[in-house]
Amino acid sequence: MLPYAESGLVTLIGATTENPSFEVNSALLSRSQVYVLQSFTPEELRQLVDKARATLLAHLQFDEAAIDTLIGYADGDGRRLLNLLEQTSLAAQAARSSHITAEFIQNALTLNARRFDKGGDNFYDQISALHKSVRGSNPDAALYWLCRMLDGGADAKYLSRRIVRMAWEDIGLADPRAIQLANDAASTFERLGSPEGELALGQAVIYLAIAAKSNAGYNAFNQAMAFVKKDKSREVPVHLRNAPTKLMKELGYGHAYRYAHDEPHAYAAGESYLPDGIAEPGWYQPVPRGLESKIADKMAFLRKLDDEARGQ
Repeated sequence: MLPYAESGLVTLIGATTENPSFEVNSALLSRSQVYVLQSFTPEELRQLVDKARATLLAHLQFDEAAIDTLIGYADGDGRRLLNLLEQTSLAAQAARSSHITAEFIQNALTLNARRFDKGGDNFYDQISALHKSVRGSNPDAALYWLCRMLDGGADAKYLSRRIVRMAWEDIGLADPRAIQLANDAASTFERLGSPEGELALGQAVIYLAIAAKSNAGYNAFNQAMAFVKKDKSREVPVHLRNAPTKLMKELGYGHAYRYAHDEPHAYAAGESYLPDGIAEPGWYQPVPRGLESKIADKMAFLRKLDDEARGQ
């Protein structure tokens, strides 16, 4: 199809609710003009309501609160708003009423206000917003996005896994209690199910949002993985090897190994634990927040002992 589209013989016109970046052939997409259709604003939805009231719904009297309720439940979708207006008209006819209030709408209609797709852009946009709200230390925003997803039908077990991931990625050792609390919330949901277990997820999100933040462990792990993937296979230093047999002992395995518990401060100052030829990479750099500030002090103290042992 590509050469015919390029020559102009074929004109492609399409519409999709999916993200074209993922669902449309990239060669075709690069030769296309993409228009993103935005949701209606509340003001635009109100114009639709006014047109409907002036024509087909002229026999009904709507309170302002009722109109606001319909617009809220339409959630930016014009087609949904018109459907809701039609349902309202039928419900009023059945109830032999011409006065429409917000309470009447809530009682008469089965409503699900939020648009949500369990595998599309809305899903991934909202989990991104949840994660970034936690990272940004905003508990209210984090709760909002969690509740939006739960209300929209997201799998709470998936959300509990994401919450545990947030604890490890964005808080880490700055507050290890966050990791335990996230795991406990996931276990609580497994035990209680929905909706009772969702409270545990909500409180975990609040704690993660207000906890001290650190991605030092996350960065260190990624740097170490990247180094190992591109580096050669290095042998374990002889002094770090176990020597369970006589032959291994004769080969020097474990010789000159220093047992840290027998050393001052339970630390073998000046000892090396990396393969030969690798300098201390310094991947883990604790942040000056939460528990990691104390970890940084401990590491500085140990480095000082190393320097003294090596005569630096």
